[in-house]
Amino acid sequence: MSSPRLISPIRRAGLLVVASLVATGFAAAQSASSAVPSPSPTIDQFTHSPFGGTGSSSSLDGLSQAGLSASGLQMAEFSLPGNPASGGAAAFGGGTGGGQYGQGGGGGHHGVFHHPLAFEAGGGFNGPVGNDTPYITWGGNFTVGAGFHFSRVFSTLLEYQFIDDKLPGAFISAVDTQAGNAHFNSITGSPVIDLTPKWHNGIYLVGGFGYYHKSTNFSDYVCCDLYGYSEPENVLSITSNQWGGSGGLGFYHRLGGDMYGPDTAGTSEIFAEARYLYVHTPPISQNNGLGTTELIPVTVGVRF
Repeated sequence: MSSPRLISPIRRAGLLVVASLVATGFAAAQSASSAVPSPSPTIDQFTHSPFGGTGSSSSLDGLSQAGLSASGLQMAEFSLPGNPASGGAAAFGGGTGGGQYGQGGGGGHHGVFHHPLAFEAGGGFNGPVGNDTPYITWGGNFTVGAGFHFSRVFSTLLEYQFIDDKLPGAFISAVDTQAGNAHFNSITGSPVIDLTPKWHNGIYLVGGFGYYHKSTNFSDYVCCDLYGYSEPENVLSITSNQWGGSGGLGFYHRLGGDMYGPDTAGTSEIFAEARYLYVHTPPISQNNGLGTTELIPVTVGVRF
């Protein structure tokens, strides 16, 4: 039977050996772990929502294991836009967001014309209607205007129009003169409504309301000009300032390419229109009045 004094030193030596082996194994494991490089962060670690439960935990674990804080990497360097589709669409002008001039899709029709300014110029003839036919007769007109295209259907113009009409012979004789004319200078606001905006040949409604200055002039022929011919000399004028309005129908033919798509042409067009014009001139009982004026101006021109 062994002595207790001998067993105790042997037990202590065995414990020291076991402790040495455990320490050596732990040091070897730590050395192997440090020799293996840390895995590089992948895009999957950053696509999890921070509020996504398990996805958030795995993302944080991956960040910790990758040692991002030690390497100086920041989350902002890997962050993705909140809506990549909308960002890309905005960069290239596509998508469903609002584009230039308020268009809704990836191109196509504009909410406002690509060239919103509108211009027109034309001329024609006009004849009297109504009760003023004894005081005015046929003549010509000239019109210019500028404004805006608010849509393919609706435009508005600020128009200047000059009308030059002759006076009836009986009226001139009654005043005991030899010649006469009636002049109108007007500035009006004129809306234009295109009833067929997708047609190359179409129709539109047009109107106007504004200021009219009327001058009725009587003249006699006197001698003579530089060439020996008699020339008219104004002997009497009747003038007035009043409001007036017009409305009518027009026809157009579009010129140019397909500005708004394959089924439409551009805004340049030639037009022909006829309006009913009413001018509230003073009654004939007044010194400056010859009664209300009613005319039908017919105008041919270009609008763009």
